[in-house]
Amino acid sequence: MTYEAVLFDNDGVLVEPIGRSVLRQATWEAFDALGVPDPDPDDVDRLAIGVTPAVLSTVCARYDLDPARFWRARDYHSSHAQRAELRAGRAGLYDDFDAVREIDAPRGIVSSNQQDTVEFMHDFFSTRDLFWPTYGRDPTIRSLDRKKPEPYYLRRALADLDVTDALFVGDSESDVLAAEAAHLDAAFLRRPHRESYDLSVRPTYELDGLSDLLGIDAVPTRGGA
Repeated sequence: MTYEAVLFDNDGVLVEPIGRSVLRQATWEAFDALGVPDPDPDDVDRLAIGVTPAVLSTVCARYDLDPARFWRARDYHSSHAQRAELRAGRAGLYDDFDAVREIDAPRGIVSSNQQDTVEFMHDFFSTRDLFWPTYGRDPTIRSLDRKKPEPYYLRRALADLDVTDALFVGDSESDVLAAEAAHLDAAFLRRPHRESYDLSVRPTYELDGLSDLLGIDAVPTRGGA
């Protein structure tokens, strides 16, 4: 069996993850922009990472904020904060990124980050032409129900490519669960930021980095048999 395509999560797999403190500050700025200059720090944390529609609704009700309006502001500030980190050189492509270029199959991205942010990252690094399709979240509340571990965006990528046998490469349990739900094999990258990360599900492969993908027999490579 040979994989017809290889799909990648973005942050923590292709691009170094942006620090949580940056995303937290961006969420604080969203509150401030909507007239809440001093939100509860716990509420800021709840809306910085791993947000669900239920949590968003509960927190916004506490401040009499419209959830859809707040979410647009939060995504706007988060995206611009991430762009600033890239421009400042505080996040970049991983050193083993060039292994992606050696894969002789369609390559796509399925991320829970904002669509515009993912596209900006790869425009910034001049790597956007390596990936199609590229899926991130829309700046809507509805997108929160579609992000991984839901397989919604993975299935869209598979439909775009018209393939069924693909490998999904990620660095989180939600990535492995999304692959499982989409009936795909999963490669879990145990990057340094995942050294003590516990998985309750078993991926098809557990790798140290992108270069290890080239050693998987089912991954077609340039010059390979």
